[in-house]
Amino acid sequence: MNNKYQSPFSTRYASDEMQYIFSQEFKIKTWRRLWIALAKAEKKLGLEISEDQIKELEKYKDNINFDVAKEREKECRHDVMAHIYAYGKQCPNAKKILHLGATSCYVGDNSDIIAIKEAMEILKRKIVNIISILSDFAFKYKDLPTLAYTHLQPAQLTTVGKRACLWINELYIDLQEIDFRLENLKLLGSKGTTGTQASFLELFEGDESKIDELENLIASEMGFKKCVEVSGQTYSRKIDSQVLSTLSGIAQSASKFSNDIRILQSFKEIEEPFEKHQIGSSAMPYKRNPIRSERITSLSRYVIVNSLNPGFTASTQWFERTLDDSANKRISISEGFLAVDSILNIFLNIVDGLVVYKKVIERRVKNELAFMATENIMMAAVKKGGDRQVIHERLRELSMEAGREVKENGGENDLIDRIAKDKYFNLTKQELEQQLDPKKFIGRSSHQVEIFLANEIRPLLEKNKDILGEKYLLTV
Repeated sequence: MNNKYQSPFSTRYASDEMQYIFSQEFKIKTWRRLWIALAKAEKKLGLEISEDQIKELEKYKDNINFDVAKEREKECRHDVMAHIYAYGKQCPNAKKILHLGATSCYVGDNSDIIAIKEAMEILKRKIVNIISILSDFAFKYKDLPTLAYTHLQPAQLTTVGKRACLWINELYIDLQEIDFRLENLKLLGSKGTTGTQASFLELFEGDESKIDELENLIASEMGFKKCVEVSGQTYSRKIDSQVLSTLSGIAQSASKFSNDIRILQSFKEIEEPFEKHQIGSSAMPYKRNPIRSERITSLSRYVIVNSLNPGFTASTQWFERTLDDSANKRISISEGFLAVDSILNIFLNIVDGLVVYKKVIERRVKNELAFMATENIMMAAVKKGGDRQVIHERLRELSMEAGREVKENGGENDLIDRIAKDKYFNLTKQELEQQLDPKKFIGRSSHQVEIFLANEIRPLLEKNKDILGEKYLLTV
């Protein structure tokens, strides 16, 4: 057994692919890719760098001698310099041109941006798959009436499918935010110690066009459109703040969904998946607790609070650079992504196995529908010659009486029987029951589902069809 602390994201929640992006191996391999990109660009722009030196760097780009770097860092107390030393030990011919003109943030900040980009691509893929599954669910249940709530009190009717579209729409907004971030994400490039590129001005003997081309070549080599135009030593820490704000938005959407499911499961209308041998409670064998949804709620709370970290960091960066961002950044960025990855894994698992209990939904609608139908009943009574004001007052009185019967005596909602017996209404029970078709009270719910899915969601899914088909099996 490991006697050291291990993050729950590593042992219980986050996927292997997301953990790898924030691993030491991914980081150092990315550093080496960046060093190679810098050397290639400098060679192309006329500096004395040989093809053999480039090949030597490429030969060892994935063969990291971590042990050498670890021992060196004990001496120099600088992780980048330790890895330059370790890489140089493997590449003695290329050692003298390694990291030429660059500062530590060349590898540190650029690799952070690359990790953010790849991590957001993973989140995007999972959100698209959740939307895909939920869109099928929404279409399947677009016509099934269910109670809609305001203030968590029954208000009118909606449909199960329409409510699912509300969940989808939250994620759709998040997806648009991710796409915006990915589209506008830029590398730091190679800006030098204070962002002035003075070292490169020296290297290229004052030729500024070569410095601009250097940035373009590095960006292209690393899969980006461009580098930032201006910076201090680091890229603006506002980028981290914006990215974690995007993660917070995803967590908010997931938490809204999970809380809805928890309440619906309490109503026994819709349940999250529950395995054959799953135990709901150590004391109460009958329980079917919504543990997946509760876990989403819990992790989402962490992400939302964690999103404050980079905001404080961005607001306290002094002039061109200060290092109080480093420790906080290492934790808040990586764990923010690991947490949202965990949330989406659970989200994907839940939506793939939602259970709908139609009979319970129908019964609960029936218990409330008489109250919701009072306006229609009033109109029907007026058409038979009744006085609208008198009928309104009688409906109010009878509704209160029926409500007391339910709440105080535990009886059934007998409002329809009371109205049928009341001479003011002049309506038979059969005529009253004709007013109680639930589909008369769902408004445009079904059509709204069809329009939303056709106009917004299906084009999105078609555009991303190459990443569809993902499921997630929870192990804990």
